[in-house]
Amino acid sequence: MEKKHERTRTGFVFKKYEEVDKSPFDRLFEIFKELITHTSGDFDEAIEWLRQLDKEYKLTTSEYTIDDFIEDLKKKGFIREEIKPDGKGGMAITAKTERAIRQQALNQIFGKIKRSGSGNHSTKHQGLGDEHTGEFKEFHYGDSLDRISMTESLKNAQINHGAGEFKMTEDDLVVEETHHKSQMSTVLMIDISHSMILYGEDRITPAKKVAMALAELITTRYPKDTLDILVFGNDAWAISIGDLPYLNVGPYHTNTVAGLQLAMDLLRRKRNTNKQIFMITDGKPSCIRERDGTYYKNSVGLDPYIIEKCYNAASQARKLHIPITTFMIAQDPYLERFVREFTQANHGKAFFTGLKGLGEMIFEDYENNRKKKIRG
Repeated sequence: MEKKHERTRTGFVFKKYEEVDKSPFDRLFEIFKELITHTSGDFDEAIEWLRQLDKEYKLTTSEYTIDDFIEDLKKKGFIREEIKPDGKGGMAITAKTERAIRQQALNQIFGKIKRSGSGNHSTKHQGLGDEHTGEFKEFHYGDSLDRISMTESLKNAQINHGAGEFKMTEDDLVVEETHHKSQMSTVLMIDISHSMILYGEDRITPAKKVAMALAELITTRYPKDTLDILVFGNDAWAISIGDLPYLNVGPYHTNTVAGLQLAMDLLRRKRNTNKQIFMITDGKPSCIRERDGTYYKNSVGLDPYIIEKCYNAASQARKLHIPITTFMIAQDPYLERFVREFTQANHGKAFFTGLKGLGEMIFEDYENNRKKKIRG
């Protein structure tokens, strides 16, 4: 009797996405990382918010409570006991938590870029480099031998000379095109003037998230690049990556010139050819520190004396071949006009945006700029 052969079906099987089951700790930890960022590293305030959310949304059960979560945070090394300035004991986050926050910020921003299908900007110019494009060109004297594509070259030899007797000439050789990936030195300037929390809108938290994500991107994916972060209010000062979760605004005016001068000083010390400044701000320049150490401040309109100092700083950066990309959160017409003139003086770029999409824009611009030579 002839045996019948069963036909097997091949292909893809689609079904409804089911989220990977997370442990009670992991679910709470995702929320905790968001809260600790919003509270600028204040553990007690973050836990108080978590308890309030638990009451409203039933995040925990009798088997696993907020107190159990806190104990797990201790055991896993995410928090530690410390003596506070008032002499009382309390809990504080550790470097392990700081890293987890940066990683979460990176995943959030990159996740949005991937979903939108953007973030992979190629330059128009191709040549010797180290990033593969998947495209090929004829081999010419001087091309690196390790760029020769043997598969494509062998195929050309068979097409050009036939398969009967193998023969390969220089005309059969092709090399793979690559993008030049140069090292990049970036300074990220963050406005911490009081207006960053005015009008019922928290602008400092998204700025912190962008900084943390950018820091994590560079240290993990582009370790040869450098990132310096500075904040500017009445004055400007550099901060470390570890300071970011605790960053907060102050009762400051906006001394944009001080920030730009410090950024240029930091970049002068870098050996990389590519240098750039990213500036996140929501307000107009309203403060200048004079040579005698006193401050000239004016929050009413655009002060011509302060604005002229800003234009001079932008021109100075251009002479140093340092482009400035301004991410202006505010959208007032007279501020937009100032930013356009400031950008023209620097030959840089400007983005007028709300808080939504800020991170994606900065990441796309960073990826784009580091693939090309920047010249002022």
